[in-house]
Amino acid sequence: MKYLISVLLCLSFLMPQAQTRVEPTWESLQQRGYPQWFSDAKLGIFIHWGLYSVPAWAGKEQYAEWFLLGVLNNTTRKEFQQRVYGENFKYEDYNSLFKAELFNPDEWADLFKRSGAGYVLLVTKHHDGYCLWDSQYAPDWNSVTGGPKRDIVGDLTESVREKGMRMGFYYSLAEWNNPLHRWYTDPNDSIGRYVNEYMVPQFKELVGKYKPSVIFTDGEWYNTAEQWRATELISWYYNTVGDEAIVNDRWGHGTEYGFRTPEYSAGIIQTDRPWAECRGLGRSFGLNRNEPIENYLTNDELIRHFAQLVASGGGMTLNVGPSADGKIPLLQQERLLALGDWLKVNGEAIYGSRPYKKFTEEKNVEISRIDSSIHFNWVRNSPDRRISVDRFNATWTGFIEARYNETYTFEAKADDGIRVWIDNKLLIDNWEKHEEGSESNVQSHAENKSAKSTLKMQAGKKYAIKVEYFEDVLNASVSLFWHSKSQEKEVIPPSAFYTSADNSAQQGLNAVYSSQMPYLCYTTNNDALYAIALEWTTDQLELAIDPPSAGTKITLLGREGNLPWKYKNDRLLIDVSGVKYWQMPCQSAWVLKIK
Repeated sequence: MKYLISVLLCLSFLMPQAQTRVEPTWESLQQRGYPQWFSDAKLGIFIHWGLYSVPAWAGKEQYAEWFLLGVLNNTTRKEFQQRVYGENFKYEDYNSLFKAELFNPDEWADLFKRSGAGYVLLVTKHHDGYCLWDSQYAPDWNSVTGGPKRDIVGDLTESVREKGMRMGFYYSLAEWNNPLHRWYTDPNDSIGRYVNEYMVPQFKELVGKYKPSVIFTDGEWYNTAEQWRATELISWYYNTVGDEAIVNDRWGHGTEYGFRTPEYSAGIIQTDRPWAECRGLGRSFGLNRNEPIENYLTNDELIRHFAQLVASGGGMTLNVGPSADGKIPLLQQERLLALGDWLKVNGEAIYGSRPYKKFTEEKNVEISRIDSSIHFNWVRNSPDRRISVDRFNATWTGFIEARYNETYTFEAKADDGIRVWIDNKLLIDNWEKHEEGSESNVQSHAENKSAKSTLKMQAGKKYAIKVEYFEDVLNASVSLFWHSKSQEKEVIPPSAFYTSADNSAQQGLNAVYSSQMPYLCYTTNNDALYAIALEWTTDQLELAIDPPSAGTKITLLGREGNLPWKYKNDRLLIDVSGVKYWQMPCQSAWVLKIK
């Protein structure tokens, strides 16, 4: 009898364990939580590839995958399409031009594996509704019946899984041009038939066939989670795929579940649930041939930014935008391989790591220059690559000269706060951050709030002017206008500004930009503390951490030998003077292991 019980116990461990069953309620979903593998993976690869990859064009700061909406709204994208493809060309005609003739899923999977990624997110359907699998709900609008004549979703899923990575799908809940509901055109609350008759069955078709480990939904921002039937779909997905499945947080208003997805940011510090910043190497997800090289992260910037995200408890879903033929541009490949090479040396500080009690050491960075006027739209950028894209400040000082002896109305528009002094008088005080809306709606959401005030001015007299501005998160823009009885409203021109009151003064304003920037990041893993230096010194590194025990050893990952150290005045002082240049395994960021 004892022998039988032992056998049964052994068999119970060998048999697959029953997965957690989830009910279609937020309470049940919250109780389920999230699989640990996602938090441990840290890096995923996003892929935006579809019909929009044929024109592969947008404004320098715009998303190329939003090409169809630009065509529908008669923007410069439509002008581009008519000029390049002809007056009568329609977006639907890209279906025959999207050939994917050089698409090799094994090559893609090999590249992603070499980048150090743990998962891949393929855009299976973007807002244009075009599917990269043979969907019965879009029989004439998919990659199997269209130009590629291939099941791209199926082919890539197989290759990714063969490389030992998890496969995930991006799926747009809404579509711009679906006859059941034209998103951005029809009333938001008229989405019921589209959801019930098209979106829900198509979502289940996709998930049921390929069973992805990750679902990243998008296009949710004009409707509620209830209208999207979010709890029903998430629970069904979890019960279909199993315990390793995870969803993101873009399921409509009222959603307080899913891994967070900050988009093109300086990262977040919320650790109540998993998060991974999603971003491109440039400023677009889909390939944008109109982007300047300056838009692209350098290898150093990519690696350092990634380290900051991980130190804050998050990760990164890094996008590639293949060309229409199926090749990933060489510049994008080079960036991924550089990140992978760095991770080969320093991966133990990244994969499976947890935040230290302090994420980073920061210092104030300040740059000065002359600006001709105050009229900027940085979008998701900052004024200078050395300044953080979020939470930065600007101050302009100098003198302003009016053209007429009249009362001038000054108007300041900013996202976020702005204050204006003229002749030492505070004219405009709009010093508050603005509501930024959904992270996923960054292309159409910009909160430029306006404030006005008047001042009587004398022509030819130079008045001292000071303007202060602060940016919180997401979009960043600021403009200063004026008008009077004889002066039409305009952005105050460079001819009105002077850097000083001298007659020989340079035209423009003295500008100072500042922000806090990390120079050290911390992670923990397997009882070791890792300090990731984003700047190197030839003398000693100072770490403001708790005193280590007497037997602690400190090493530079990728280099043999221990480093001398001492603890003094609440600082761990690490002597790195003995590290020769040729001994340094990396040139972007350096990881010291303290154990």
